[in-house]
Amino acid sequence: MENKVTDFSGRWKMKSSENFEELLKALGVNVFLRKMAVAAASSPAVEITQQGETLSIRTSTSIRTTNVSFTVGQSFSETTVDGRPCTSFPKWETDRKISCEQTLQKGEGPKTSWTRELTNDGELILTMTAGDVVCTRVYERE
Repeated sequence: MENKVTDFSGRWKMKSSENFEELLKALGVNVFLRKMAVAAASSPAVEITQQGETLSIRTSTSIRTTNVSFTVGQSFSETTVDGRPCTSFPKWETDRKISCEQTLQKGEGPKTSWTRELTNDGELILTMTAGDVVCTRVYERE
């Protein structure tokens, strides 16, 4: 019997955010840029398209739009939340949760990772980690 892949696709709006500024601080982002980023990222528009295990995630704020595409189980290049190039490796942690370890391509900094999980009540939970700081953002479908 074939496992059904969880469908993350849709347009998502953020419902809550905890520790985003603390995450940026842990990454060494200066106070001016942190305040700008926090204000801009207070209501991001997230659109996810998915075909099988390949996801494309477009996140738009008033300052910038980021696009990332990946296939679960295959490493890919992206940038950390503070803009440093990294190699990421997404994998299924459970049948409803993707976890992704990030490795900086050059330089040093705290260990970073993210997870995306679809809850039973249809919420999307994004966690971003830098060192021992965890930012949790909860989204609901539009």
